[in-house]
Amino acid sequence: MARSDSLVTVFGGSGFLGSQVVRALLRDGHRVRIAVRHPNLAFESQTQGRVGQIQRVACDVRDDTQVAAALEGATAAVNLVGVLFESPWQSFSALHGDAPERIAKACAKRGISRLAHVSALGADAGSSSKYARTKGEGEIRARAALKSTTVVRPSVIFGRGDGLLNRFASLATVSPALPMPGGGETRFQPVYVGDVAEAVSRTVDDPTAAGKTYELGGPEVLTLRQILELVNHETRRDRALLPLPAAAASALGLMLEPLSWVGLAPPLTRDQVALLKVDNVVSQGAPGLADLGIEATGVEAIAPTYLWRYRVGGQFADMAPA
Repeated sequence: MARSDSLVTVFGGSGFLGSQVVRALLRDGHRVRIAVRHPNLAFESQTQGRVGQIQRVACDVRDDTQVAAALEGATAAVNLVGVLFESPWQSFSALHGDAPERIAKACAKRGISRLAHVSALGADAGSSSKYARTKGEGEIRARAALKSTTVVRPSVIFGRGDGLLNRFASLATVSPALPMPGGGETRFQPVYVGDVAEAVSRTVDDPTAAGKTYELGGPEVLTLRQILELVNHETRRDRALLPLPAAAASALGLMLEPLSWVGLAPPLTRDQVALLKVDNVVSQGAPGLADLGIEATGVEAIAPTYLWRYRVGGQFADMAPA
């Protein structure tokens, strides 16, 4: 159990992963300050923790003054800020590259040695994907500013509210086919959001985690095709799996990208197509969940608990009379 005098600032603590990280930190006894652009969006945390255990502050990680204010009095920090696609208002360079360095420098200036920076599996400063390249640059820049920064690299994350299985399941309700960019052979190691959140909390508590990089993956390696087959099974639908050549997928991404200009999430972008050319699995011998004392949760154990809502008839679909 962590000390009650610890205060952890969580940048990006209102999203899918952020809300789970906040929950894990509270459970471990920390006081938590959620630093987000719109504090009112951190509604999931309103009923969590003890009285006074949670603070919410407005913070734009692109602003030095706001980052410094969010870290005032903190004993540790977690950076979860990231985006899956660019828009006129948010760029990969600003959020994945500049922000980690800004946060790390602010921590170093205030004597905060414990910073957990959540990056992504496949982060590589030399990648052809801008997403992966800026993630890699962010790791390097954060470590240069604060050597003790702990980097956490999860594979694709699943769980209630995820943008992976839910996206394909939603598509399966309206489309006769599910697209497989690159032929569906890209390999992933889906990791449960609860396991990632617990891992982040433990790196904050464990002084031996300082300066290390953890790669987080689930117990199974699945191709994109296998993930879509799982979606078909759990939604009780039989959608065709449509291989999409890289050139065709890139062309589709080009057409869909303008959706970000009006505040909508494009289902596919050219950068995501580039990202799909590389497997997203844990490196052999890399520290991971097991090194933090966490047993990985399989996707087949969790997916049925939230994908039933995409079935015809919902959770009672399997109870229909023959």
